[in-house]
Amino acid sequence: MRIRAKIPPARRDDSPGRRRSDLLRSVAVRWAGGLTAVLVLAGCAEPEPVRIGFIGGISGRGADLGISGRNGAQLAVEQRNLAGGIRGRPIEFLVRDDGGDPQHARRLLRELVAAGCRSVIGPMTSTIAVALAEEADSAGIVLLSPTVTTDALAGIDDHFFRVVAPTRTFARRVAEYLGVTLGLSRLAVIYDAANAAHAASWLKDFRHAYESEARQLAIVLTFESGTHRDFLTPARRLLAESPDGILIVANSLDAALIAQQVRKLDPDIQLAASEWAATARLTEIGGRAVEGMVVASFVDESDTTPSYVAFRRDYLARFGRAPGSAGLTGFDAANTLMNAIAEQRPDQSLRERLRATATGSAAQGAFAMDRFGDGQRQPRILTVRNGRFEPAPPPP
Repeated sequence: MRIRAKIPPARRDDSPGRRRSDLLRSVAVRWAGGLTAVLVLAGCAEPEPVRIGFIGGISGRGADLGISGRNGAQLAVEQRNLAGGIRGRPIEFLVRDDGGDPQHARRLLRELVAAGCRSVIGPMTSTIAVALAEEADSAGIVLLSPTVTTDALAGIDDHFFRVVAPTRTFARRVAEYLGVTLGLSRLAVIYDAANAAHAASWLKDFRHAYESEARQLAIVLTFESGTHRDFLTPARRLLAESPDGILIVANSLDAALIAQQVRKLDPDIQLAASEWAATARLTEIGGRAVEGMVVASFVDESDTTPSYVAFRRDYLARFGRAPGSAGLTGFDAANTLMNAIAEQRPDQSLRERLRATATGSAAQGAFAMDRFGDGQRQPRILTVRNGRFEPAPPPP
């Protein structure tokens, strides 16, 4: 007879200490699993984007300048994102319309800072730039303008940068061409006082270079864009001085409308304009009235260098129209800024990185930047021929 020992079942430890130990072990397992899931998701998540703002007038009478600048910058951002962004981070482009209102532009700058932007491409006009410069310094945010030329911001150690030269460079070049090359000794001038930060500054530099014993400005008239409707009356006043030519310092729309009224009264008089007017809308609106007009510009549309040909082709494909000067400099400003962000060291601010940038990126050839962040791009003197901006001819 086999005797089997009866082994009693193990007793379950239901003591408070044991229950507490099991609970802690369960929590630890769940926490470890949760952490693993978070790490896996983090590895798959999109990196935090680099946020770059844009402030420019993309509505109103001068909208073509802002639209072209925005388009050029947007094209550069899209191309950089296709190439992997900046150090693997995508670029988020935040566009804001200042509407030509300095107070509104200040609010937009604060809004972009709150959204995480540490840099802004723009503004596009001198009046807005002067209004934003101090605000940008206070916020520590970089402004990089594609088109602003006012002398009021030249040679200042601040957060304002630009890819173009100050007005004196352009105004003196136009003065030399009109006075020396074309031999015009008596000019009548009209300028837009609504953007006096550009127009008055430009005219001051022009006058200094142009006037001499043999040359003079016969009359200087002002108007304010958006409030002035009748350009026939000022056209009569300009021509009443019997000038050799008429100089217009205004946006492309107003310059085209003034040219049309002048040509009704004198179809042969020489016309000229500042670089502000040198956009596609000048020829679209002005038509035959602006044929032969002399302008200073940042862009040579006849350029056949591969980088410019590629840029112009891509811009046309993306936006369905030629880039003009602001489209080109918007593209250049965005690339110069993105290069600086990519090259920025951890112990270096973006402002310091841009200060150390001796040359900027440009589709028509690199340009120098001085220690104050002012571009040293040399202007081109162009003339409107068959609806296009072409290099001005040499003197006859």
